[in-house]
Parts: sequence; structure tokens; C-alpha cells
Amino acid sequence: MAESVQTKLENYTTAPFDSRFPNQNQTRNCWQNYLDFHRCEKAMNAKGGDPYVCQWYKRVYKSLCPISWVTSWDERMEEGTFPGKI
Repeated sequence: MAESVQTKLENYTTAPFDSRFPNQNQTRNCWQNYLDFHRCEKAMNAKGGDPYVCQWYKRVYKSLCPISWVTSWDERMEEGTFPGKI
């Protein structure tokens, strides 16, 4: 499985279609991938696994989300005031 993730990351160009978010507005897709990345990273670190597999979510949210949103969310994570459940 890790090889397929690594292959996908190497061939990544932009966020693929996600049937959970069929509309043109991709705000929710951005938010969900941001949360999924941090949840995945937290789970992999807790289990002692390789968090490299979580990089897919990071690439997706980086391509969908405005940089200002990500910066704001990262700052809130550091402050402990982030509204999402991770």
C-alpha cells in the first residue's frame, strides 16, 4: 500500500474529483482534507507509524485551500483555539 501512495504522490498534479463534494464550491472539500491530514498525522504518530501516508491529504488541501486560510488555521492550532475536531 505504501508504494501505491508514494506513486500517487509522485504523480500528483491537482486534487482529484471527490464524490462527497460534487458542487463547484470546494470550500468543504478544502476543510475536510485539512482535518483529515491532521487526524491522520495524529493517528500515525500515536501508533508509531509512518506519517508519510498522510501527505496525500496535505497535497490536496494545499491545492484547494487559499494560503491565508491554511495560515490562519495553523496559527489557531498552535494557540489551541482551532474549531475543528482533530
